[in-house]
Amino acid sequence: MTRKISFDAIENFRDFGDYAAGTRRLKRGLLYRAAHQSEATEADLAAMQALGLSVIVDLRRPNERERSPSRRWEGFDGLVIENDIGQESDDPWHTFIKGSDLSPEAFIGYMVEYYREAPYVDRHIDLYSRYFHALSETTGPVLIHCAAGKDRTGILAALTHHLAGVSEADIVADFLLTNDIHRFERRAPQFAAHIEEMTGRLPSREAMITAMGVEAQYLETAFAAIHERHTTLDAYLEDVLGVDAARREAIAHRILD
Repeated sequence: MTRKISFDAIENFRDFGDYAAGTRRLKRGLLYRAAHQSEATEADLAAMQALGLSVIVDLRRPNERERSPSRRWEGFDGLVIENDIGQESDDPWHTFIKGSDLSPEAFIGYMVEYYREAPYVDRHIDLYSRYFHALSETTGPVLIHCAAGKDRTGILAALTHHLAGVSEADIVADFLLTNDIHRFERRAPQFAAHIEEMTGRLPSREAMITAMGVEAQYLETAFAAIHERHTTLDAYLEDVLGVDAARREAIAHRILD
């Protein structure tokens, strides 16, 4: 299937359903992931409306939402999950950029540490938990997104896949679909110019592509951090996110054929 869905001004939008999950299969047209929608055109909004979204999970911090507010189509009445927990006075990404040498290695190092901490950030725990609760209690398609639709979104999509019984190979393969070199080449100059404006230094093309992409080791780092503290992903889902046996069964009924 073609997972990526093209929009005029919404990046990295794709269906993360329709994977084998043991003897069953994730439904298609039910689970979506994307970057933010603040620049969505009217055509984009109409296309999103046609998907029938009933839940939108915005994983961004409040300052990100204020800087790039989401656009919605007229009459949208779905559930929006977001929070203002743990708002930092400084955006950690901006703090890193200002103090970094802007090398590809620096971006990889930052992201590895980010993924190591991400599963236990209070804001993420709240959002991830509410997402799984909504997934067990609502009907209709769900969209999860952050700013770029790759990190916070990637972890949550991977946890959804694990819960459903998707294979490790498919979990990683879906995670790596963010790496669209054509999109990176198109966006890299704009991204580099933004960083030059912030720092007075122009990063290399290689560094920008590294920053926009994901590596398998990122997701492996997040899962390893979970195993260190909770032994298994299932224990994390239940003990930290509140996804007990009854909720797992309700989610499976909703998202699996």
